[in-house]
Amino acid sequence: MPSRHTLKGRRIAILAADGFEKVELTIPLRALKGAGAKVDVVSLRRGRIRGLNLNLPATRVRVDRTVEQAEVADYDGLLVPGGFINPDLLRQSGPARALVRDFVESGKPVVTLCHGPWVLASAGVLQGRTVTSWAGIRDDVVNAGATWLDQEVVREGNLTTSRGPQDMAAFIPAMLDAFAAGSLAATPSDAATGSDPQRSNPPDLVAAAMRWSPRASTAALAGVGLGGVGLAALARRARAAG
Repeated sequence: MPSRHTLKGRRIAILAADGFEKVELTIPLRALKGAGAKVDVVSLRRGRIRGLNLNLPATRVRVDRTVEQAEVADYDGLLVPGGFINPDLLRQSGPARALVRDFVESGKPVVTLCHGPWVLASAGVLQGRTVTSWAGIRDDVVNAGATWLDQEVVREGNLTTSRGPQDMAAFIPAMLDAFAAGSLAATPSDAATGSDPQRSNPPDLVAAAMRWSPRASTAALAGVGLGGVGLAALARRARAAG
């Protein structure tokens, strides 16, 4: 591996929750460890969190620290993978938003891809910044004050962003470069003059995956039914208590 990608002595936090896109966590994790970095998976709860391959259950990953236990001072950089569910859970967590905000404001490198910039939007750190993301959340990041570019990788200040797993070949070296560079000024850039337009159609890959997903098993359907019964019971108890 080139010397510019040597991360020996660097400590990187990966902020993720249940529903992370498997390849967006596991492939960068292997690359970071291969470059010599010490990596902690930081999440909303202890134990093991479940990944997804688009909409199908995938690998579980062990959590090293909860967000309440993580401090910016302990790390040299932050990675926020995407997926449909993971960033939606993270953006609803006050401690997760605060951790992301502290990282960005510290000037330490923050790297994210796919739906990960949702968390940055909710953390309030995209005003005046230039980023990319999964095309489907382009309007969200623009409405949060960012300039959105339809590019494989966008690096501006201490933010490095990518569109998704389709750009992994470009994302991995950009991620390693960002973490090797270390702290940079967390200041907005005026390099881009405006956002690229939204896409006209969703990606065929995702549409095909939804179309060809396996049918739910009897056991899974039974579990959903029992869960519904349980939620209904809880609702009745709440109404009675009120």
